Amino acid sequence: MIGGGSWATAVIKMLSDNLTEKEIYWWLRDTASIAHLKQYKHNPKYLSSVELRIPEDNISNDICHIIKQADYIILNVPAAFLKESLSGVTPEMLAGKKIVSAIKGIVPDENQIIGEFMNDKFNVPLDDILVISGPCHAEEVALEKLSYLTIASINLETAGSFSKLLNTRYIKTNISDDIFGTEYAAVLKNIYAVASGICHGIGYGDNFQAVLISNAIREINRFVEAVHPISRDIKESAYLGDLLVTAYSQFSRNRTFGNMIGKGYTVKSAQLEMNMIAEGYYAASCMHVVNKKYKVEMPICRAVYAILYERHSPQIEMALLTEQLN
Repeated sequence: MIGGGSWATAVIKMLSDNLTEKEIYWWLRDTASIAHLKQYKHNPKYLSSVELRIPEDNISNDICHIIKQADYIILNVPAAFLKESLSGVTPEMLAGKKIVSAIKGIVPDENQIIGEFMNDKFNVPLDDILVISGPCHAEEVALEKLSYLTIASINLETAGSFSKLLNTRYIKTNISDDIFGTEYAAVLKNIYAVASGICHGIGYGDNFQAVLISNAIREINRFVEAVHPISRDIKESAYLGDLLVTAYSQFSRNRTFGNMIGKGYTVKSAQLEMNMIAEGYYAASCMHVVNKKYKVEMPICRAVYAILYERHSPQIEMALLTEQLN
């Protein structure tokens, strides 16, 4: 596991609670958190109530050592910090290993989803890339609320093998061969959750939220069809389900971030008060660039970009958006 946030902690809990015999290794950057984990078996910063049963020697801030031990490398840091986290890692170190993206974001500058980035920069074959998608909030995993994950891989046998490491009493898994669609859908739903929060912050009600999200799933469908036109059901939980939970849940940091923007916070003040990364903020900029290539009609994404990066009034931008939805 590469990463020490709430979702990384939740996946560690799933892997620990799963009964399949395995050895778990965990890389965290923060030495104080590592010391706390080794002594008290809890992550002091995220999901701190969850007991994490991992041998002390398996927790380290030496990423090269951790990678060397593992067959599966689960990338679970914010997309904006992925390149920094992998500094010192070479393509040779990853040769023959399966790379699992648990990151629901796009790598800035390159404007690539994680699978594309790892294939391009680290020569990881697409057959060795897996994607974990929801709907699944870390906070509900901590409470052992029944949740579903979709594991995507071009090779369904690979997806099935990895999914067996995550099944627990409270986690059910599905498999998919759509690594591009599931990963882009996971990126886009964060932008729509920001939009949902903005609308709530400026006073729109549940009726409009339903219209917003029904338009959002159509935007996702148009985009993934343009990027990777295969047979898929956009109503499956990896697409529609993940969008719904991220747009509506009390645990959604992207919705919370958008709500603060709608209430008049600046981007910087909202980020400081949350003290957590809202991937939708970075994704709005990246997708604005990516869509210059595909030219898909995405009015909700465009509105969120205008509010966050062009400093348009949320009230005015959302009022204009209402004229484009149906």
